[in-house]
Amino acid sequence: MSALELSGVGFTYGARRALEQVGFRLEPGSFTALLGPNGAGKSTLIALLTRLYDLQRGEVSVCGHSLRREPRAALARLGVVFQQSTLDLDLSVEQNLRYHAALHGLPRRLAEQRIECELERQQLELRRHDKVRLLNGGHRRRVEIARALLHEPHLLLLDEATSGLDPASRDNLNRHVRRLCHDRGMAVLWTTHLLDEVHTQDRLLLLHQGRLIANDRAANLVAREEGGLAGAFERLTARIHDCPSMPRFRSDAQC
Repeated sequence: MSALELSGVGFTYGARRALEQVGFRLEPGSFTALLGPNGAGKSTLIALLTRLYDLQRGEVSVCGHSLRREPRAALARLGVVFQQSTLDLDLSVEQNLRYHAALHGLPRRLAEQRIECELERQQLELRRHDKVRLLNGGHRRRVEIARALLHEPHLLLLDEATSGLDPASRDNLNRHVRRLCHDRGMAVLWTTHLLDEVHTQDRLLLLHQGRLIANDRAANLVAREEGGLAGAFERLTARIHDCPSMPRFRSDAQC
Protein backbone atom coordinates (compact mmCIF):
# COMPACT_ATOMS: atom_id res chain seq x y z
CA MET A 1 0.00 0.00 0.00
CA SER A 2 1.29 3.45 -0.92
CA ALA A 3 2.01 5.87 1.91
CA LEU A 4 0.62 8.71 -0.20
CA GLU A 5 -1.18 8.76 -3.53
CA LEU A 6 -2.49 11.77 -5.45
CA SER A 7 -4.43 11.82 -8.69
CA GLY A 8 -5.71 14.82 -10.64
CA VAL A 9 -5.28 17.30 -7.79
CA GLY A 10 -6.08 20.87 -8.74
CA PHE A 11 -6.60 24.08 -6.79
CA THR A 12 -7.30 27.71 -7.63
CA TYR A 13 -7.31 30.96 -5.68
CA GLY A 14 -10.16 32.74 -7.40
CA ALA A 15 -9.05 32.98 -11.03
CA ARG A 16 -5.42 32.10 -10.28
CA ARG A 17 -4.40 28.51 -10.84
CA ALA A 18 -2.16 27.19 -8.07
CA LEU A 19 -2.15 23.47 -8.91
CA GLU A 20 -3.24 21.59 -12.02
CA GLN A 21 -3.62 17.82 -12.47
CA VAL A 22 -0.96 16.91 -9.89
CA GLY A 23 -0.50 13.20 -9.34
CA PHE A 24 2.21 11.00 -7.82
CA ARG A 25 2.73 8.14 -5.39
CA LEU A 26 5.08 7.66 -2.42
CA GLU A 27 6.05 4.23 -1.14
CA PRO A 28 6.84 3.31 2.50
CA GLY A 29 10.46 3.97 3.45
CA SER A 30 11.04 6.41 0.58
CA PHE A 31 12.61 9.87 0.74
CA THR A 32 11.15 12.12 -1.94
CA ALA A 33 12.16 15.71 -2.60
CA LEU A 34 9.50 18.11 -3.89
CA LEU A 35 11.42 20.86 -5.62
CA GLY A 36 10.23 24.09 -7.15
CA PRO A 37 10.88 27.82 -7.23
CA ASN A 38 9.00 30.16 -4.94
CA GLY A 39 5.36 30.27 -5.99
CA ALA A 40 5.44 26.86 -7.67
CA GLY A 41 2.60 25.55 -5.51
CA LYS A 42 4.53 23.53 -2.93
CA SER A 43 2.97 25.14 0.14
CA THR A 44 -0.49 24.98 -1.42
CA LEU A 45 0.00 21.27 -1.92
CA ILE A 46 1.06 20.80 1.72
CA ALA A 47 -1.99 22.79 2.84
CA LEU A 48 -4.22 20.43 0.86
CA LEU A 49 -2.51 17.32 2.22
CA THR A 50 -3.00 18.56 5.79
CA ARG A 51 -6.58 19.76 5.15
CA LEU A 52 -5.81 23.38 5.88
CA TYR A 53 -7.50 23.78 2.49
CA ASP A 54 -10.32 21.57 1.22
CA LEU A 55 -9.72 19.56 -1.93
CA GLN A 56 -11.35 21.23 -4.91
CA ARG A 57 -10.42 18.66 -7.56
CA GLY A 58 -8.79 15.25 -7.54
CA GLU A 59 -8.19 12.59 -4.91
CA VAL A 60 -5.65 12.10 -2.12
CA SER A 61 -5.17 8.97 -0.03
CA VAL A 62 -2.84 8.37 2.91
CA CYS A 63 -2.07 4.69 3.54
CA GLY A 64 -5.19 3.77 1.60
CA HIS A 65 -7.49 6.20 3.44
CA SER A 66 -9.20 8.85 1.36
CA LEU A 67 -8.50 12.34 2.64
CA ARG A 68 -11.91 13.41 1.34
CA ARG A 69 -14.01 10.54 2.73
CA GLU A 70 -11.90 9.37 5.72
CA PRO A 71 -10.08 12.52 6.89
CA ARG A 72 -9.56 11.41 10.49
CA ALA A 73 -8.04 8.07 9.52
CA ALA A 74 -5.83 9.72 6.89
CA LEU A 75 -4.57 12.51 9.15
CA ALA A 76 -3.89 10.07 12.00
CA ARG A 77 -1.19 8.52 9.80
CA LEU A 78 0.37 11.86 8.92
CA GLY A 79 3.06 13.94 10.62
CA VAL A 80 3.89 17.44 9.43
CA VAL A 81 6.47 20.17 9.97
CA PHE A 82 5.26 23.44 8.46
CA GLN A 83 7.45 26.17 7.00
CA GLN A 84 6.37 28.57 9.74
CA SER A 85 6.81 27.29 13.28
CA THR A 86 3.60 26.37 15.09
CA LEU A 87 5.15 25.74 18.50
CA ASP A 88 3.90 27.64 21.55
CA LEU A 89 6.90 29.83 22.42
CA ASP A 90 5.83 30.29 26.03
CA LEU A 91 5.56 26.57 26.75
CA SER A 92 8.55 24.37 27.43
CA VAL A 93 9.76 21.73 24.98
CA GLU A 94 8.15 19.01 27.07
CA GLN A 95 4.87 20.89 27.45
CA ASN A 96 4.59 21.35 23.68
CA LEU A 97 5.05 17.61 23.21
CA ARG A 98 2.54 16.70 25.90
CA TYR A 99 -0.06 19.01 24.37
CA HIS A 100 0.37 17.37 20.96
CA ALA A 101 0.12 13.89 22.47
CA ALA A 102 -3.13 14.87 24.18
CA LEU A 103 -4.56 16.17 20.89
CA HIS A 104 -3.90 12.76 19.34
CA GLY A 105 -5.55 11.00 22.28
CA LEU A 106 -2.44 9.14 23.43
CA PRO A 107 -2.80 7.58 26.91
CA ARG A 108 -0.68 9.40 29.46
CA ARG A 109 1.75 6.56 30.12
CA LEU A 110 2.27 5.89 26.40
CA ALA A 111 2.68 9.63 25.75
CA GLU A 112 5.39 9.89 28.42
CA GLN A 113 7.25 6.91 26.95
CA ARG A 114 7.19 8.37 23.45
CA ILE A 115 8.17 11.84 24.66
CA GLU A 116 11.18 10.37 26.44
CA CYS A 117 12.11 8.43 23.31
CA GLU A 118 11.84 11.47 21.02
CA LEU A 119 13.69 13.79 23.40
CA GLU A 120 16.56 11.30 23.38
CA ARG A 121 16.39 10.73 19.64
CA GLN A 122 16.44 14.48 18.95
CA GLN A 123 19.14 15.08 21.59
CA LEU A 124 16.86 17.45 23.49
CA GLU A 125 16.92 15.85 26.95
CA LEU A 126 18.81 18.78 28.49
CA ARG A 127 16.43 21.32 26.93
CA ARG A 128 13.16 19.66 27.95
CA HIS A 129 12.26 22.31 30.54
CA ASP A 130 13.40 25.29 28.43
CA LYS A 131 10.79 27.54 26.91
CA VAL A 132 10.78 27.21 23.12
CA ARG A 133 11.54 30.90 22.67
CA LEU A 134 14.97 30.27 24.21
CA LEU A 135 15.92 27.73 21.52
CA ASN A 136 17.74 28.48 18.29
CA GLY A 137 16.21 27.68 14.90
CA GLY A 138 17.82 24.26 14.59
CA HIS A 139 16.61 23.10 17.99
CA ARG A 140 13.09 24.40 17.35
CA ARG A 141 12.97 22.31 14.17
CA ARG A 142 14.03 19.27 16.18
CA VAL A 143 11.19 19.91 18.61
CA GLU A 144 8.76 20.13 15.70
CA ILE A 145 10.04 16.86 14.26
CA ALA A 146 9.77 15.20 17.68
CA ARG A 147 6.21 16.48 17.95
CA ALA A 148 5.35 15.25 14.45
CA LEU A 149 6.62 11.75 15.29
CA LEU A 150 4.90 11.24 18.66
CA HIS A 151 1.87 9.49 17.17
CA GLU A 152 4.13 7.31 14.96
CA PRO A 153 2.95 8.49 11.53
CA HIS A 154 3.50 6.51 8.35
CA LEU A 155 4.12 9.67 6.34
CA LEU A 156 6.11 12.77 7.30
CA LEU A 157 5.66 16.04 5.40
CA LEU A 158 8.24 18.80 5.73
CA ASP A 159 7.43 22.12 4.07
CA GLU A 160 10.62 24.15 3.59
CA ALA A 161 11.74 22.85 6.98
CA THR A 162 15.23 24.38 6.67
CA SER A 163 13.95 27.89 6.03
CA GLY A 164 15.94 30.37 8.12
CA LEU A 165 18.56 27.84 9.25
CA ASP A 166 22.31 28.23 8.76
CA PRO A 167 24.04 25.80 6.32
CA ALA A 168 25.32 23.49 9.07
CA SER A 169 21.88 23.22 10.70
CA ARG A 170 20.26 22.64 7.30
CA ASP A 171 22.65 19.78 6.55
CA ASN A 172 22.19 18.22 10.00
CA LEU A 173 18.41 18.32 9.71
CA ASN A 174 18.47 16.85 6.21
CA ARG A 175 20.67 13.94 7.32
CA HIS A 176 18.58 13.40 10.44
CA VAL A 177 15.32 13.09 8.49
CA ARG A 178 16.92 10.64 6.06
CA ARG A 179 17.97 8.44 8.99
CA LEU A 180 14.40 8.50 10.32
CA CYS A 181 13.14 7.49 6.90
CA HIS A 182 15.57 4.57 6.78
CA ASP A 183 15.18 3.45 10.40
CA ARG A 184 11.39 3.65 10.65
CA GLY A 185 10.32 2.71 7.13
CA MET A 186 8.43 5.98 7.06
CA ALA A 187 7.77 7.83 3.81
CA VAL A 188 9.10 11.39 3.74
CA LEU A 189 8.07 14.24 1.44
CA TRP A 190 10.67 17.02 1.74
CA THR A 191 9.71 20.25 0.00
CA THR A 192 12.42 22.74 -0.86
CA HIS A 193 13.65 25.25 -3.41
CA LEU A 194 17.31 24.56 -2.55
CA LEU A 195 19.08 22.21 -4.93
CA ASP A 196 21.81 21.25 -2.47
CA GLU A 197 19.23 19.53 -0.25
CA VAL A 198 18.55 16.96 -2.98
CA HIS A 199 20.77 13.88 -3.38
CA THR A 200 21.25 12.06 -6.65
CA GLN A 201 19.58 8.89 -5.34
CA ASP A 202 16.43 10.78 -4.30
CA ARG A 203 13.18 10.61 -6.16
CA LEU A 204 12.57 14.15 -7.33
CA LEU A 205 9.21 15.77 -7.99
CA LEU A 206 9.63 19.06 -9.84
CA LEU A 207 6.70 21.44 -9.49
CA HIS A 208 6.53 24.57 -11.62
CA GLN A 209 3.63 26.95 -12.18
CA GLY A 210 1.35 24.52 -10.39
CA ARG A 211 2.18 21.56 -12.61
CA LEU A 212 4.29 18.50 -11.94
CA ILE A 213 6.82 18.64 -14.79
CA ALA A 214 9.19 15.87 -13.63
CA ASN A 215 8.86 12.74 -11.53
CA ASP A 216 12.01 10.62 -11.53
CA ARG A 217 15.25 9.87 -9.76
CA ALA A 218 17.42 12.97 -9.56
CA ALA A 219 20.26 10.96 -11.13
CA ASN A 220 18.09 10.17 -14.15
CA LEU A 221 17.18 13.81 -14.66
CA VAL A 222 20.83 14.80 -14.42
CA ALA A 223 21.77 12.13 -16.98
CA ARG A 224 19.21 13.51 -19.45
CA GLU A 225 20.18 17.15 -19.04
CA GLU A 226 23.46 19.05 -19.14
CA GLY A 227 24.84 21.01 -16.22
CA GLY A 228 23.91 18.68 -13.36
CA LEU A 229 20.77 19.12 -11.29
CA ALA A 230 20.88 22.89 -11.58
CA GLY A 231 21.01 22.58 -15.37
CA ALA A 232 18.12 20.09 -15.39
CA PHE A 233 16.05 22.38 -13.17
CA GLU A 234 16.76 25.44 -15.33
CA ARG A 235 16.04 23.74 -18.63
CA LEU A 236 12.87 21.96 -17.55
CA THR A 237 11.34 25.09 -16.02
CA ALA A 238 12.42 27.19 -19.02
CA ARG A 239 10.70 24.80 -21.43
CA ILE A 240 7.42 25.05 -19.55
CA HIS A 241 7.74 28.85 -19.51
CA ASP A 242 8.40 29.00 -23.26
CA CYS A 243 5.77 26.40 -24.15
CA PRO A 244 3.14 26.06 -21.41
CA SER A 245 1.25 23.33 -23.28
CA MET A 246 4.24 21.01 -23.74
CA PRO A 247 3.97 17.49 -22.24
CA ARG A 248 5.53 17.10 -18.84
CA PHE A 249 8.48 14.75 -18.40
CA ARG A 250 7.44 11.74 -16.33
CA SER A 251 8.78 8.39 -15.30
CA ASP A 252 6.83 5.38 -14.07
CA ALA A 253 9.79 4.12 -12.02
CA GLN A 254 8.85 3.62 -8.38
CA CYS A 255 10.70 4.43 -5.19
